[in-house]
Order: sequence, then C-alpha cells, then structure tokens
Amino acid sequence: MPHAATAAGAAAPGGEPVGPLERGLAVLRALAAHPGPRMRPGDLVRATGLARSTVDRIVTTLTRVGYLRVEDDRDVLLAPRLMELGNAYLACCNLPDALEPLAVALADELDESVSLAVPDAAGVRFISQSTRRRTMALAFQIGDLLPAERCAPGALFAAGWGPGQYAAWRARLHDDPGGAGFPAVPSRPEAPDPGEVESAFRQRVAGARDSGWSVDDQLIEPGLVAVAVPVHAPDGSTVCALSVVSHTSRHSAASLAEHALPRLREYAARMTAALESPAAAAVPPAPRGPDLSRAAKEELGPEFLQSLTRGLAVLTALGSAPGGLTLSGAAEVTGLARATARRALLSLQQLGYAAPADDGRRFTLLPTVLELGYARLSRLTFAEIAQPHLARLVEKVHDSASVAVLADDDIVYVARVHTVRIMSVNITVGTRFPAYATSMGRVLLAGLPGQDADERLERAAVRPLTPFTLVDAAALAEAVARARRDGHALVDQELEEGLRSIAVPVHDRTGRVVAAVNVSTHASRGTPDDVRRAVLPALLSAAAAIEEDLAVVTERVRLAIP
Repeated sequence: MPHAATAAGAAAPGGEPVGPLERGLAVLRALAAHPGPRMRPGDLVRATGLARSTVDRIVTTLTRVGYLRVEDDRDVLLAPRLMELGNAYLACCNLPDALEPLAVALADELDESVSLAVPDAAGVRFISQSTRRRTMALAFQIGDLLPAERCAPGALFAAGWGPGQYAAWRARLHDDPGGAGFPAVPSRPEAPDPGEVESAFRQRVAGARDSGWSVDDQLIEPGLVAVAVPVHAPDGSTVCALSVVSHTSRHSAASLAEHALPRLREYAARMTAALESPAAAAVPPAPRGPDLSRAAKEELGPEFLQSLTRGLAVLTALGSAPGGLTLSGAAEVTGLARATARRALLSLQQLGYAAPADDGRRFTLLPTVLELGYARLSRLTFAEIAQPHLARLVEKVHDSASVAVLADDDIVYVARVHTVRIMSVNITVGTRFPAYATSMGRVLLAGLPGQDADERLERAAVRPLTPFTLVDAAALAEAVARARRDGHALVDQELEEGLRSIAVPVHDRTGRVVAAVNVSTHASRGTPDDVRRAVLPALLSAAAAIEEDLAVVTERVRLAIP
C-alpha cells in the first residue's frame, strides 16, 4: 500500500523534508515490511532505491544509536530500542494510558480478548491488546495494521470519511484487493473481486452508521469474529474503536454480539467520559541537555548522519508529554537549536508521522509511527532480546554465557551462547540445575525478599554435588546475602569439579530481578579474583544492555519471561 507520506507531504509546509531523515525512515520501513527478520545491505538498496553508500551510512548511524544491529558483518536487523519511536506515539496520543485499564477490566469481565484500534489512512492500527490465554489465541500485536474493509473497526471509522478518504481507500482496494500490502493480514488463495468487496463494505459502513456498532464475521481470518463500537472524543468524533474478539469455537458473530454488545457500549461510554475528564497536571518534560549526536559525528565523521538522529530525537521528544509539544518544547527537550527542531518537525509532518494539534501550537505524533517495526519487535521473546547481548559478551570474554530464570528451587536456562574452545562447558537451553549450587541461582535468590529466599533454601534438597559444594544452611544464606550486597555471585566448582561461573542479576523496568546472566569458565584459567577482574565489567555491561532493551519493549507490551 502507498505510504502515508504520499498524501501528507503535498499539503505540509516547509519545503522538502530533511533528506537523511526521509531516507533513514525509508530504510526502517523496508526492514519492518520485509518478510524475514533480517536483510542484507543489497536487499535494502533494492527495496528503497537508495545508493549503496547511502544505505551503509544510514545503517552505521542507526546502529550507533541502537535502533539497528548488524550480525555476521552483513545482516541488518531491527533492534528492540527502535520501539522507543512507537512508545513515543502511544504516550503522545494518551489513549492507552487513559483507556487501557477499562479495556483490561472488560476483557476480564467478558473472558474474551479486547482491543483498542485507531484509524491510520485506509487502515486500522491496534494500539492496545488485552488477550486471553487460549489454544486459539489472538495473534495480532500492538502496531499491526489491518485493511479497513476486513475488520470490525474499519466500518466505524469509514462512517466518518469524507470523499477524499473514500477515494484514497478505493484506489488502494483496487490496487490491493486481497490486503497483501498489510503485513498483519493472512494470505488468501484467491484475491476477491474489488467491486464486490467495495459493495459489501459500503453496506457494512451504512449499517455501522445506523446502529453504532460493527461486526467482523470471519473477514480477516476464518474462525475469527469480532464486534466493535466507537469511542468518542470530547468533540464527538470517533477517536478509537473498542473491539471484543473471539473464535467460532466459542461464539458465532451473532452470539458474540448478543453476549458482548451491552457491555461494550457501557465501557465505550465510560471511556468517552474518561477522555472528557480533566487530565492530571502534566509534569513538564525534562530537557535532555546538549545535543549528544555531536560526539558521534566527531568520532565517525561523514559516516554518521547527524540530521537523521536529530530528526528521530525530535520524534521521540513529542512523546514526552501527552498531546505533544510546541516547537520551543521540542527544542528544549532535545537540546537542539530552535531552527533545527523546526526543520525536523516540518519534515516529520511532511512524511506523515506528525501533525499540528487542534490548538495550532503543539505537534503530535500520528499512528503511522507504529509502522517502524513496532509490531515485529513486540513479538520478540525474552530469549531473543537477550541473545545478541550474550553473543557480544562471548566475543569479549571468550567463554560461554547464559541467561537463566528461577523455577521453584531450580534455575532454567533460557538463552545461551557457546564459545569455541577445545575444552568448553556444554549446557543447552532448558537445562535445570539446583539454584543453591549455581552463581545464577544465588543472584536470583538474592533478588527475592529475604524471607522468600530463606524459605526456598530451607525446602531445597541440598546435597553435596562436589567436594566444594556449600551445604551448610548458614553458609548458603550468607552466600545469598553476599550476592545481594555485592551485586554478583561467583561459584567455584560447587556444581561440577573444574567449573567456575560468575553471574549478575537482570532487572525489569520496575527494578525487580527477573533473570540472571553468567559466564562459565574452567577453574584452571586463573583464580576467582582473576575471573572477577577479567569478566565482571563485561558481564555487568551485558546485563545493563539487556535491561535497557527489556525496559523499552515492556513499556507498552506484556512480555512473558519464562
């Protein structure tokens, strides 16, 4: 489907958009739309039409700021930190913050999945998902885009379209009748007839306009049914749609409407009231200080595109306050000169990612920002987030590294990267070891409240696994307390003779210890203090990098940590 900037750019003031920003966003879109998780630079050249030297400079720049990563010196991937951009939109629009608690309550009440969606050009984009854990689970993520004609919210939004929006939708429909340009849409063996789709959609729109609700009877996927109602802004416009989604194994479209529609309408009214309520006094966004891109520019020279990073900094800054920022506010938050911030804002407006607010002073972000890899990255597992950082850790220390979580009285390995040595530690993902005898187990126990850690040690079946294993209750309690004080644990040959490991905790965005990362080595390679000096700084750096990615990913997305 054509990019939103095609229509938005013509009407926006300010001349041509900043070139590096426009081209950098094109690279991000190409990576997000690609069927696979990675692309070669040559693939990006073909997908974007940019010169190879330009693609290389963009990749270098976006890798430096943490939005991309490069593996095997060639493959380019989206990095979790890129979700900062989508998080900025979700904070700027304020809809998830204001409405998501009600959506969660409705999902609990109906025992069905509940979604919030907003219009995005000729499509519908999800901004909140409250799912039920079932065998037939809802597979859509925050940021996914669906064609308006193939989902329940689409008819509600189309009821308010003007002639221009209908014309744009109709042109897209005839170019892409099967929705192949929407990555969240399942493929169909045969493309439908555009005329028939248009006629059916117009009937659904008329029905939604008359009744105030809409239904999806397996339009998007066989077996999937949904009912949606509008949520109105204080001015009466439809600001988003509230949907209940189920499966035909539980409901037909008619029975779902009978079951859910009264509660949907009630909760939609409560959501409208929530949007009408005066917002709490906003805390002014804190200035970021001086422009940090200057140091990278001085280091990398022409390979670093400063205009690209400044434009992306302005984009994320708009999410620092609900409802967006004024030009002066954007300049203050980013530490940029007012003229530089203005060029970035006007470029983002032309490219379809930002728009002036109703008051004419502030700029707000548009849901199109979510196309920049948000849905793809929100599908990452905890192990996938940790794995690249383990790989870099292994490159630095030349020993195997792992991540584990606590499961009852054991630790379970959830990610691991092996080193290549003649003599190495052979452990695989899924391996379980007793927590009391491992470095990761001790930092995980240390992350629990003292009483919980003591109870786990008391009920553990402690036995000597080697001549060096601590089995005395007081000694084990002290080892856990020392790990809590020191922020790391070193275990020397207590699990297996010859095996030494050192571990540090991994915290979630609330500060809770959720996992541990360690490096395992052979006891013949120096003393325990040698290991601390050689390994601990790199280990702490890897844990901090995992925590940074985890914080960005889980700001809006619920991530299951095994």
